[in-house]
Amino acid sequence: MKETLPSAVEDYEKIPFQEFTQKAYLNYSMYVILDRALPHIADGLKPVQRRIVYSMSQLGLASTAKFKKSARTVGDVLGKFHPHGDTACYEAMVLLAQPFSLRYPLVDGQGNWGDPNDPKSFAAMRYTESRLSKYADLFLKELDQGTSDWSPNFDGTLKEPKLLPARLPNILLNGSTGIAVGMATSILPHNLREVAKALIHLIDNENADLDTISKFIKGPDFPTNAEIITPASEIKDIYKTGKGRLKMRAKFHIEDSEIIFTALPHHASTEKIYEQIAEQMEAKKLPMVIDIRDESDNEDPTRLVVIPRSNRVDLNALTDHLFATTDLEKSYSFNMNMIGINGRPQVKNLLDVLTEWLEYRAETVRKKLNFRLEKILNRLHILEGFLTAFLNIDEVIKIIRNSDQPKKELIKVFSLSEFQASAILEIKLRQLARLEEIKIQSEQKDLNSQRKKLEKILGREKTFKDYIKEEITSDAKNYGDKRRSPIKKRKEAEKFSATDIMDIEPVTIILSKNGWIRSAKGHDINPESVKFKSGDSLLEFLRTKSDKPIIFLDNTGRSYMLYSHRLPSARSNGEPLTGHLSIQPNACIKFMLSSKNNQHFLIGSDSGYGFVIRFDAFLTQYKNGKAIVSLKAGHQLFPPERVVDLEKDNIVAVTSEGRLLIFRLNQLPNLQKGQGNKIISIPKKELSSTNPETLKLLKILPRNANLVIHSGRHFLKLTPGNQKNYIGKRGQRGKKLPRGYQIVDRLEIVPIEHNTD
Repeated sequence: MKETLPSAVEDYEKIPFQEFTQKAYLNYSMYVILDRALPHIADGLKPVQRRIVYSMSQLGLASTAKFKKSARTVGDVLGKFHPHGDTACYEAMVLLAQPFSLRYPLVDGQGNWGDPNDPKSFAAMRYTESRLSKYADLFLKELDQGTSDWSPNFDGTLKEPKLLPARLPNILLNGSTGIAVGMATSILPHNLREVAKALIHLIDNENADLDTISKFIKGPDFPTNAEIITPASEIKDIYKTGKGRLKMRAKFHIEDSEIIFTALPHHASTEKIYEQIAEQMEAKKLPMVIDIRDESDNEDPTRLVVIPRSNRVDLNALTDHLFATTDLEKSYSFNMNMIGINGRPQVKNLLDVLTEWLEYRAETVRKKLNFRLEKILNRLHILEGFLTAFLNIDEVIKIIRNSDQPKKELIKVFSLSEFQASAILEIKLRQLARLEEIKIQSEQKDLNSQRKKLEKILGREKTFKDYIKEEITSDAKNYGDKRRSPIKKRKEAEKFSATDIMDIEPVTIILSKNGWIRSAKGHDINPESVKFKSGDSLLEFLRTKSDKPIIFLDNTGRSYMLYSHRLPSARSNGEPLTGHLSIQPNACIKFMLSSKNNQHFLIGSDSGYGFVIRFDAFLTQYKNGKAIVSLKAGHQLFPPERVVDLEKDNIVAVTSEGRLLIFRLNQLPNLQKGQGNKIISIPKKELSSTNPETLKLLKILPRNANLVIHSGRHFLKLTPGNQKNYIGKRGQRGKKLPRGYQIVDRLEIVPIEHNTD
């Protein structure tokens, strides 16, 4: 007979693949989220952490017990509650023991448990020993008082608590990090006393808002003395949304002109910071630093010394640069994603976390008090049976001696409950003395007093709240400490620019006609004597300083920018300018500019238009430059003229037909870009002729300077007095030069004091 599969298996195989994968992935996702990666708001622990703490308590590893090998704990956790890898379990245990990782460690370790420079450098579990810390008592004190729900372990042979009854919101005190499927969490630690004060205020003022709570909880508190530099307003915004980023900065002081860092940001490594600074020194990005020393030891766990080259170094600027470029300043993600009381993951704001945890705590305290009350009532019930027995001791003894079923007989004769009868039958003979009766009455009185007290707490809302407040206050006193990470207002750190760290020296920039560029040190070099590649020669040179930007203007009116320190040395033939800039195929560089104090320049073209422009308008960070001068097709740009006095300087304009016009420079507009205004008027018929008239020469004429007009071998000198004949307003036609001087080759400006007859 053919064997048939069970119907369930048949149905399973008939499930569409898409449906199967969706369900499988969803199940996996929920497992990772709920059972692996995210902490619960109740105790702030992930399942593996909860199981480690519970297993250690079952092994008797209280804070006062002797240390035991960590391998014993890991074995217990894996064998009884957490069937996963031993390495992952041990790493979770190590994290609970590292005082530089957790604000309030749950495990007290003995041996090598890693160090701040390398948290993963801990010894193997067979070498280290551990026990629970004092802080862990907050999770275990009430575990056996009916406060937690229990569930079977993975094989159903044992039970484990679903949650630990934490007496304080560990989710905030120690924080948590984890990556689940489609979500992650990053909750930063906080100060216990601050959180306790906020809880007490929230109990007294149920309608308290986040602004009020922020007065108690000013921000996270890390297990380091480094400073939190995120502004208070930004921290408040993070608490409102449950998401954001927070910055920490190392703590330092100046000692004998040396910068000494004594506290690093959370999870920052002295060794890594040392390497980061050393790399910058090797790359010559920190010429003002001569040495760096790591003087950390047992007495000073963090002592990193940066030694400047001289007393003239600006130490504030140096520390700012180090903050901006190394782990001396770190930022941390803040994402308060957690599993709520309803069992669902959610990002919560600070007020929601505190409110929801207080709801959980109130329910836990109620369970605890009801559990105690039930125990007291049961004991009082038994004591009542004992007193009945003592009052009728002879008859009780007679029934026990003569009856075949003394329990039923006692219940029948004295109207006892089954529990009372059983307790009486278990009394030892020595407890029948008169003194025991007195003890029972005394115990009964004490228990009645406790019962009334518990009933009062459970029956009155105010008394119940006062009880919770008293517990929180007591725990804050016993387990709390002062804030370790101060919150300071600091300005944003800025790293050095390339010009800040270079040696400023005179340089000569040399540009060839084929577009090859190089930089020579000093101003004494003769650019004409520099060797060029075959078929190439000098186009332009510029004398400037090594920290100044160089502006390149092409024949289309576009500007580009480079710094001279990025240019190759003049010892070689240089490099093609196209390797640094994205110059258009139809364009070529014509002029180079530099400026000391953001000077003005005169820009014009042979079309007869121009304007004044400040040097900073040329600056651009784009490799393809930016448009400055709008040029019409066929027209050319004049060399930019440096302005000395914007108000007093004149402009000299000469056309190809020998017309000369002089007018004040301030008549031209000061623009960022464009075509500019008309400098000299050229009639349309002259522009449209076969040999059109153009603006041929454009110069700046300082006040009280002679103008020398060169025409072939002849020249004409115009003194300031003679220049008046040609002075007009911008845009006029200008006046014809004398015959014989109308074909002007060049203009020469000669200061009067240097003039010779």
